[in-house]
Amino acid sequence: MDLLIPSTGLLFWMSLTFLVVLFILWKFGFPVITNMVKERKAFIDDSLRKAHEANERLANIQKEGESILQEAREKQAQILKEAAETRDAIVEKAQVKAREEGARLLNDAKAEIEQEKKAAIADIRKQVAALSVEIAEKVLRQNLQSDKAQMELIDRMLDDVNK
Repeated sequence: MDLLIPSTGLLFWMSLTFLVVLFILWKFGFPVITNMVKERKAFIDDSLRKAHEANERLANIQKEGESILQEAREKQAQILKEAAETRDAIVEKAQVKAREEGARLLNDAKAEIEQEKKAAIADIRKQVAALSVEIAEKVLRQNLQSDKAQMELIDRMLDDVNK
């Protein structure tokens, strides 16, 4: 039965040892354990707060990135529009210049053709006049081969001059 019911002396020393250990733990052990738990809790709370802040910053960075990307797309569209307008203006300018150059070349060609036409007409008139003189000379030589025909022609001319 001694196993089930301890003696009073043993119970006293066990209680005293228990109280001493409890006092030592209460004085030195529990505060350290409590501080470690508090520090761990503070560290976890701080880590959670930092993680939350990091998530917020990441969300802000993503929003900024999206706005920058949108702005870049808008600038790209504006640059492409300006490039198209510049291209159209250059093409239009080149077409106008080509039309003007074509009109100038056409006018120059017309003037040159007109000049050559006048020169050809003048040359033809000279040739016709020369041919006419030659033909008249040959006709007159044939008609005036005799002295009598020459005298008749002279008389007619003198009569025409006198009239």
